[in-house]
Amino acid sequence: MGKPTGFKEFDRLTEPYRNAMDRLVDYKEIYTDHDEALLNKQGARCMDCGVPFCQSEEGCPVYNLIPEWNDLVYKNRWKEALDRLHKTNNFPEFTGRVCPAPCEGACVLGVNEPAVTIKNIECAIIDKGFENGWVVANPPTQRSGKTVAIVGSGPAGLAAAAQLNLAGHEVTVFERDDRIGGLLMYGIPNMKLEKNVVERRVNLLKEEGVTFLVNADVGGSGENAIAIDKLLTDFDALLLATGATTPRDLNISHREGNGIHFAMEFLYKNTKSLLDSNLEDGNYLSAKDKNVIVIGGGDTGTDCIGTSLRHGCKSLVNFEIMPKPPVDRADDNPWPLWPKIYRVDYGHEEASGKYGQDPRVYSVSGKEFVRDDDGNLLGINTVEVDGNFKEIPGTIKFWEADLILLSMGFLGPEHYVSEPLGLELDKRSNYKAEYKNFLTSNAKVFAAGDCRRGQSLVVRAIDEGRLVAEQIDQFLLA
Repeated sequence: MGKPTGFKEFDRLTEPYRNAMDRLVDYKEIYTDHDEALLNKQGARCMDCGVPFCQSEEGCPVYNLIPEWNDLVYKNRWKEALDRLHKTNNFPEFTGRVCPAPCEGACVLGVNEPAVTIKNIECAIIDKGFENGWVVANPPTQRSGKTVAIVGSGPAGLAAAAQLNLAGHEVTVFERDDRIGGLLMYGIPNMKLEKNVVERRVNLLKEEGVTFLVNADVGGSGENAIAIDKLLTDFDALLLATGATTPRDLNISHREGNGIHFAMEFLYKNTKSLLDSNLEDGNYLSAKDKNVIVIGGGDTGTDCIGTSLRHGCKSLVNFEIMPKPPVDRADDNPWPLWPKIYRVDYGHEEASGKYGQDPRVYSVSGKEFVRDDDGNLLGINTVEVDGNFKEIPGTIKFWEADLILLSMGFLGPEHYVSEPLGLELDKRSNYKAEYKNFLTSNAKVFAAGDCRRGQSLVVRAIDEGRLVAEQIDQFLLA
C-alpha cells in the first residue's frame, strides 16, 4: 500500500465524458483522454483492504487483482499493472468501457465514502498498454493436436478461444454475422465501444493462431448454414457460446405492424450501416424527426436513447415499469451488494441536454398500442402501476409515437443451434450445464456465457469463457 492515507487525502474524481452536446454529432466514443496524474491519485485512494471485496465474487466475476494494480498505478508502474490485469482478464479494454463496475459497488471505501474509480483505472491501464506496444500476440509454444469448435464470437466465445489456444489446442470460432465480436460488435454501439477496439483484440487472437469463420450460421437453414452434426464429427470438442438473443416481447393489443421494433434490431442495423457506409446506405431504422419511445431501461435502453438522439429524433421518452430508485442505498440493499440507486447514464445526460429533462418515466406499463385505420402506429396507451405492479385506476394516458423500441431484456438463446443435438434446457430455456463444469447433456458439447446463465454482464461472460476453457482442456487431455 503506497499511500496509507490516500483515501483520506483525495476525493473521488472520475474521468469525465466528452461534452454531451458535442458528442451527439458523432458516433465516436464518449470518453475523454486519460489523465495520468489524476489516476495516480485515484489509485492512492485504494485502502488495500485486508479482505478486498472489490475482487470477491460479489465485486468482480473474474477476480481482478484490483488492490495490486491500484497500488502500481499510484506508483506509476503501469506495465506491471498491465501484467497483473491480464492475469485475470483477457479483455480489459472491453470491461473498462462497458462494465457497470460491480467492483466499485463492493469497494470497502464505499461503505461511507465514494468508491475508488476502479473502472477508470482499469481502462487506462490497458489503453496505456496498447499505446506503448506492451500488448502483443502470445502464441503457444507447442500444439496438442486437439481441435475445438466454438459457436459464437461474443465475450464468452472469445475468452474461451484465447485460453484454449494458449493451452495449445487448435480453435475455430464460428460466427453467423459478417464481423467477429457478437454482442461486442453489434450489440453495443460505437459510443461506448468503438469497433476498432474489438478488431484490434481479434487481430491479436488471429496472430496467436485462432481461426475465425464469419457468415457461418451453425444450425441454420440458409446459404451460410453449417450443420452442427458436422462440427461434432470434425472437432474433438464443441462449445456453444451463442448468447441470449431471444428478446422479450410486449404482447399487448395492436402489437403487429409497423413502427415497433426490438432494441437489438435497431442497434444492430445502425452499427452495421455505420461500419459499412457511415449510414449512407440507409439500411437502418432511422429515428430522425420521429417521436421515439423506448420501453425498458438498462444499458440497452440507454443505447437506444443515445442512438435515437444521434439520428435527430423529434422527441424521446423512456418507460420503466419499476419505481424511481432512491439516491442512496435502501435498507434492504446493503453494501457490498450492487447499489440499486438512481443513476444518470450517458444517454440520459444527452437527452437532458437536448430536451431539458430526464427522458425516463417510472412506474408505467404499456396497456395497448394505438394505430390508425390503415394500421400505422400512432402511439401507446399506458397505465401507472404501484410497487407491486398493479394498475392504478384512472391513470391511463396516451403517448404519441412514430417509433417504439422494445428493450425489456432477453429470454434465452435461439434454439435452432441446439435442437439437432437434443440438448436439455433449464427452466428458463437456457442450455442446461452446471457452472464451473459447463458440460451439457451431450458428452462432447459445452455451453458458457449468456446462453447458459441467461442475460448478464460482459465480465461474467469472460469469466465463463475462461472457466469453460479449463474444463474443455481437461476433457481433451483425459
